[in-house]
Amino acid sequence: MSASDPVTGSRTSVRIVVVGDHATGKSSLIAAAAAETFRQDVPPVLPLTRLPADYYPDNVPIIIIDTSSSLENRGKLAEELKRADAVVLTYACDQPSTVNRLSSFWLHELRRLEVYANVYVTIKAPVIVAGCKLDRREEEYNLSVEMAPLMQQFREIETCIECSAANMLQIQEVFYFTQKAVLHPTAPLFDQETQALRPRCIRALKRIFILCDHDMDGALNDEELNEFQVKCFNAPLQPAEIVGVKRVVQEKLPEGVNELGLTLTGFLFLHALFIEKGRIETTWTVLRKFGYNDELKLRDDYLSIPNKKAPDQSVELTSEAVEFLKGVFSTFDDDKDGVLHDSELEDLFSTAPESPWDEAPYKDAVERTPLRGLPLSGFLSEWALMTLLDPAKSIENLIYIGYNCNATSALRITRRRSVDRKKQQTERNILQCFVFGPKNAGKSALLMSLMGRPFSENYIPTVSEQYTVNVVDQHTGKKALILREIPEDGVKKLLSNKESLAPCDVAVFVYDSSSENSLKGAMELLSYVARQGEESGFAMPCLLIAAKNDLDSNQTTNKESAKVCMNMGIDAPIPVSVKERDLNNVFSRIISAAEHPHLSVPETDIGRNQKRYRQLVNRSLICVSVGAAATFVGLAAYRAYAARKNTSS
Repeated sequence: MSASDPVTGSRTSVRIVVVGDHATGKSSLIAAAAAETFRQDVPPVLPLTRLPADYYPDNVPIIIIDTSSSLENRGKLAEELKRADAVVLTYACDQPSTVNRLSSFWLHELRRLEVYANVYVTIKAPVIVAGCKLDRREEEYNLSVEMAPLMQQFREIETCIECSAANMLQIQEVFYFTQKAVLHPTAPLFDQETQALRPRCIRALKRIFILCDHDMDGALNDEELNEFQVKCFNAPLQPAEIVGVKRVVQEKLPEGVNELGLTLTGFLFLHALFIEKGRIETTWTVLRKFGYNDELKLRDDYLSIPNKKAPDQSVELTSEAVEFLKGVFSTFDDDKDGVLHDSELEDLFSTAPESPWDEAPYKDAVERTPLRGLPLSGFLSEWALMTLLDPAKSIENLIYIGYNCNATSALRITRRRSVDRKKQQTERNILQCFVFGPKNAGKSALLMSLMGRPFSENYIPTVSEQYTVNVVDQHTGKKALILREIPEDGVKKLLSNKESLAPCDVAVFVYDSSSENSLKGAMELLSYVARQGEESGFAMPCLLIAAKNDLDSNQTTNKESAKVCMNMGIDAPIPVSVKERDLNNVFSRIISAAEHPHLSVPETDIGRNQKRYRQLVNRSLICVSVGAAATFVGLAAYRAYAARKNTSS
């Protein structure tokens, strides 16, 4: 494999800022690189300098910013560094004090500015340390030995090089290595401390290996290796080159090659070898040919996500994608026990940058078996939740685990909820329910019961939104129900966004049936949410849930809640007891309300007044229309009469 015509990603230029102590040769270095000759008359600080695209093989132009080290220019220096793609940090080879200043001031200053870039390095811009005025040094100096402690302490240093503008020695190399550090960064791929490929790099290369292993025998044969070479580097491998590649791997790592060809272990070893030998652009070319960006995630142009045209539409998996996921589940269920254990899930997502479900809102959002296994219903529920909340993440992970079709075959856009309401039914398979209620009403217990978890006496107030999801059997088929708990303190913040209720298919309001204050809090929330729904145009069915039905029922509460429901035109409260597992078929009833979006929509006083006003306007328009029609008919009749009279006379 060779790195001919490397892919550099989407960058249109590389911005390099040159910094260092006064009189270390910054301006002379830049001037010599631009003019390709040494200049005597170099000003203290050069204006912006450009190196054309064809200056280096990557064909990306370079913008070089010269800087002043004076105190009065520190503000401008900081601004330039924050915009830098890379930094050239200079010292003078004939001034040892400037070498000491690298660690005592400059590298700490770069870190202090906190110009972050990616998860791998301390600061955004890789640093190239350049020793200028090499022609003036008199004593012996071993660069690699002297700079090793500095590079060990400051991992952002990509390389160290010494040069001479007067002798035009390694001037072009300074900016070549700097550009290369930006276009083909080492940090995302390779850990210099452990001298090993980083986990995310291994995952990406594993996916590429699997995609190239067409016969799925766990090795790349000569034909597959050649196809890989042509795809990445536009040139075939000669038979002798293939033999040579395999020989190199086998000598260093016997298990890297078997009778079938190059194994995954050997494939990874080759890339680690390229990086160690300074050919990191080879690995980056491969990664970018297969759609990866600098963070080792698929680029946006690989993720053509269908766009919603209205906020009250949602995104779901197609039946084709669901069938694919069922097949994936079966494939990775190694022991065929009907669940995916942690090791099997890790294997499933081993070609993704990381497992997408390790953090909120996906972590602990679905049912698990007693041994922490994820059943098929939970597996599909996680995908349903991810698709609804983050369609791009869903399609991205589908591709990581082997889905080869385009996004339109995996995702579908549902019709608007306002259309569902007019048609008096919904076609959605994933339904989202917002769960409101005062503190200690039983909201979290309701969410846990959707996953089949036992009741817990320990009360832990919910401080942030949380989700649970599960598949519920309906007479209309299986539906994925997502419960989204909204803490009482977070309701106003949520509803400050006018479109916040657009994705809500149904809202439930939970209250402690033994507490009048709890009912009062739920009623206030119901009125507030219903009013916001009316005003925003995203009204939704609402249900009251009388939780903790195992406690002594409050007769006043029962009468008051029934009265409120009747006044607002919604169903009577649903009594449930999570503690006694008497759920009164609540989840099926929630889905039924969402499936019939024209029913159970609460009417507030404002809504009723608006409705009366619209009815009055409509009646007035009808009267005007009838009057106008009568006038038109009368006028027509008169004209006909007048015409007959004129004819007879």
